[in-house]
Amino acid sequence: MAKKTGLMSENLKEEIAKELGVYDEVKKEGGWSNVSSKKCGQIVSKAIEIANRSVE
Repeated sequence: MAKKTGLMSENLKEEIAKELGVYDEVKKEGGWSNVSSKKCGQIVSKAIEIANRSVE
């Protein structure tokens, strides 16, 4: 099976995670797998917001 690739760059995810206060959790736990779905949803929502602003 092919490996899934993310649509969001790692840098963007980290920037948004820092802004939302989740980045320490990512670094402490050693990756994104222990970040809650709610927090991941907030990151995705913020990324969509940023993308919409850049289109306008």
